[in-house]
Amino acid sequence: SALFSPSSLLLLLLPSQGLPQFSILESFDGQPIAHYDSHTKEYRSLVPWMEQVKKEEPLWKEYTKISKKAEQDFGRNLVTLKKYYNHSEGFHTLQWRYGCELSYGCPQGGSDQDSYDGMTFISFDKETLSWTASDTAAQLSKRKLEGNPSVAKHIKYYLEETCIEMLRRRITYGKEALLRKVTVTSKAEVIQTETHICRVDGFFPKDIKATWRKDGEIWLQDTLHGLVAPNSDGTYHFWLSIRINPSERNRFQCHVEHDSLNTRWR
Repeated sequence: SALFSPSSLLLLLLPSQGLPQFSILESFDGQPIAHYDSHTKEYRSLVPWMEQVKKEEPLWKEYTKISKKAEQDFGRNLVTLKKYYNHSEGFHTLQWRYGCELSYGCPQGGSDQDSYDGMTFISFDKETLSWTASDTAAQLSKRKLEGNPSVAKHIKYYLEETCIEMLRRRITYGKEALLRKVTVTSKAEVIQTETHICRVDGFFPKDIKATWRKDGEIWLQDTLHGLVAPNSDGTYHFWLSIRINPSERNRFQCHVEHDSLNTRWR
């Protein structure tokens, strides 16, 4: 049963160099399913089965409004963090990652962490309602959060109740669609676009260049990407996705350049 296999719902809020400057990515079992950015100013579904979720999600109509507020909050928070870290110039990023997981039908944990320039600087423990700061600058954010206990209670409720409810709804409508991706798709099923994800993991040093290419040329249309983020073993990971017409899939390649590769990999 799909309900009893491990499933996760993750939301990423992050700025990116160039346009758009801010984006939100909702992913289900690693697949991007909804998105907002500072260019479209709209929270949009990315896969067909999310249309049914939209009909039953009580707050869906509010997601665009909530996302716009998050964009404003992120701008202010990034300015504050740049002051904390004494960064007056250059490009800097703030990423908020939070989500929940179901395993064998039961909630498993729940994560909430913030990263500055790709490194986690503060994280939340919902069991103890406490914050862990990674450095002196992060301690300033920690004290600010601890000064408002209602924030911790709100996040705990979201991770244990709201997020789980959202995840169960996505399992109901999306798990079967995800499983079909590793089997044969019915010829009777009409699919206008499909999403492909390129994942690069376990690389070091941090600098990497990865792009989608169509017929050998860099292709930016309908693409999304995350930040280069650290793994626990000191290496890094990165992802980028693209929405394409299934009939053109053979024309697209994920192109990766890194010092550890003797040749460019596709």
